[in-house]
Amino acid sequence: MKVIVAVVGRARHPAVGPAARDYEERAARYWPMHVREVREEPARGVGPDQVRDKEGVRLLACAPVGAHVVACDPGGRDMTSEAFSAWLQQERERGVDLCFMIGGAHGLSDAIRSVARTRLSLAPWTLPHEMARLVLAEQLYRAGTIIRREPYHK
Repeated sequence: MKVIVAVVGRARHPAVGPAARDYEERAARYWPMHVREVREEPARGVGPDQVRDKEGVRLLACAPVGAHVVACDPGGRDMTSEAFSAWLQQERERGVDLCFMIGGAHGLSDAIRSVARTRLSLAPWTLPHEMARLVLAEQLYRAGTIIRREPYHK
């Protein structure tokens, strides 16, 4: 199983970007992990739907054929850290690649929501995409430590 995190834009914030990359590196100790950053669509003179659709095409191109697409979406399924780690372990045993999709400032396209087998809520709030990336990376790392019964998760 590979874990792909497809995200719109780079993590540029001086604190959030390095923190996200740190947790991505930590998570890669537990999961073969690849982060794919796609270009943000300029929003000047176009509506949010057009922006989402164009970014959605780029995000979907990051998903390997047959991958289990996971839309990171505030309206998705809530999971505790323990439930998330159990779910990841189940997917690992199935041998399916997972592709987590994090939209840009306008969210995810309907095309992504329609192909996603799972919709996952990272928080009950709407998060900036940089923060969503950080939260997902930390939870992927935490899940690995839970599965291996390491002391990080208390």
